[in-house]
Amino acid sequence: MTPSWDELAPWWSATFTHGADLEYEYQILPVAVGHLSGRRRILDLGAGEGQLARRLMLQGGDRVVIGLDSSAGQLANARAEGGGAQWIQGRGEALPFADGSFDAVVCCLVIEHAADPDALLAEAARVLGDGGRFLLLINHPIVQGPGSGLVDDTILDERYWRIGPYLPESVNVEQVDKGVNIAFAHRPLSRYINPLAEAGLFLTRMEEPEPPFEFLSGSVDMEFERAMPRLCVMIFERR
Repeated sequence: MTPSWDELAPWWSATFTHGADLEYEYQILPVAVGHLSGRRRILDLGAGEGQLARRLMLQGGDRVVIGLDSSAGQLANARAEGGGAQWIQGRGEALPFADGSFDAVVCCLVIEHAADPDALLAEAARVLGDGGRFLLLINHPIVQGPGSGLVDDTILDERYWRIGPYLPESVNVEQVDKGVNIAFAHRPLSRYINPLAEAGLFLTRMEEPEPPFEFLSGSVDMEFERAMPRLCVMIFERR
């Protein structure tokens, strides 16, 4: 049995905030903030303890950022940090907002934990106004999917990237830290793109950035690992 996000809240705060996680600090947060530049009213869907929402608020002006999460423990940490965002406890599959309430919604490394991704995507589309942008960041489902990863075969003296089953959907429990197991849902890209198209949002840009140098500092072959993306960034817009 995997722990709840309330149970994980202290671990998450210590492990992924205030620059503790190099991938977040050097890639995930800058990418998300850059693609939301100029957006005034933003919903951070699955905000956790709020580090992305806080970073978005640093752009100042009349920007309003609302961080929504189902975990009371994560939101308690978010409120303790401050930063100017608003915090609401709720489920992404049933958002407590009117149609067209936001000009941007961001879902950052969250949908892999959603029990009903179709409902979450439909709700994200519903609360976006005309010209709204939905920013979706996921672990790359091809390169970082179940069974995929760097193989360093010292017997045959070769390194290669193994690709696991891509098309079958699955939920896999991974040990992400000592004693910490988290369930991740694997889905092919079409499971995100097609439901959003049916809801009136269309993919306008996709990025597969190189992993940051800082994150791969302990790699056995940094050049090879930098050729394999960890992150998939998709921008959808209502037109």
